[in-house]
Amino acid sequence: MDTKRLYVDLHVLQTVPPSCVNRDDTGSPKTAVYGGAVRARVSSQAWKHAMRVMFSDEMSGAIETGHRTKKGADLVAEQIAALAPDSDALKLAQKVIADAGIKSDDKGTKALFFLSQAQAQALAKLAVEGCKDKKQYKDALKAAPSADMALFGRMVADDPSLNYDAAAQVAHSISTHAVQNEFDYFTAVDDCAPEDNAGAGHLGTVEYNSSTLYRYATVNVLELTRTLGAEQAAETVRAFAEAFIRSMPTGKQNSFANRTLPDAVYVALRQDQPVNLCGAFEKPVRRSAEGYVEPSKAALQQYAKRCYAEFTEAPEQSFTVGIGLEELAQPMPLKAMLAALEQAVKENLSGNEV
Repeated sequence: MDTKRLYVDLHVLQTVPPSCVNRDDTGSPKTAVYGGAVRARVSSQAWKHAMRVMFSDEMSGAIETGHRTKKGADLVAEQIAALAPDSDALKLAQKVIADAGIKSDDKGTKALFFLSQAQAQALAKLAVEGCKDKKQYKDALKAAPSADMALFGRMVADDPSLNYDAAAQVAHSISTHAVQNEFDYFTAVDDCAPEDNAGAGHLGTVEYNSSTLYRYATVNVLELTRTLGAEQAAETVRAFAEAFIRSMPTGKQNSFANRTLPDAVYVALRQDQPVNLCGAFEKPVRRSAEGYVEPSKAALQQYAKRCYAEFTEAPEQSFTVGIGLEELAQPMPLKAMLAALEQAVKENLSGNEV
């Protein structure tokens, strides 16, 4: 199939109980004004970090992950030590990083640098072989990116030739309705205080809110394929979708235990352009006897159908998880949906040259 464009759009409705998922510089839950109303907000950076943690911890082996760190020399040194145990691995690794054109000092690189395991191994091999050609070191940093590097991109201010364009975009999550932050006043008891001491050992306040969030992300599948190849691209799309659906940022989780799962998921394969459906909630969903989830599902479904009728074509294929979005696609369990999504991406990429 000669596919010129292929995007996977992910739309998630998820209710979060009293929590402080993502804080600003004052410790307050992040918010945004949309449609003239204050909304709960979780930044895209927070959710992307949660996804990368899930890739490494709960989905280990599903896709290859890299390291975003200032300690890239340490990663290369580990590989050098494995190849040449008698060498001064760290000193050699620091020279390798410098030869590759990345500014660093004894404490590490000047900025966070995204490095895959394969790239660290390639640099180590060149170092042990005594390579003097700096171009080969730079070429080693351009080749073999990890899947998360291809998804989220790499920006190297020192050398833009080492950049990767991100194949995925993640929107800031916002509540479908207006919110008002609240305060929890708490005290803590000193277990070793004298019995005649009636005072608290500590007191303070924590700000929080609760909300039904609309979350959106999109993957440019052909951009991902250019970097990883068709087979790995399909696997990576599946892993990205699972991590986006199941992950949760860790802000104040010990205090609020807000590990919820989505109420509804809508996935669309498009061959024209990505379509963010946040406009469904520009008019805040009003409180009802059914809460916010059901009217949010109705608003999302109605807005999507209107977009497809008035502005753009309906998706090539659609999938939903959970009840309430049956007019968009037949619902199925999450695992079945992920398998169907991966197969659909493979079929769209079959015979396609990128």
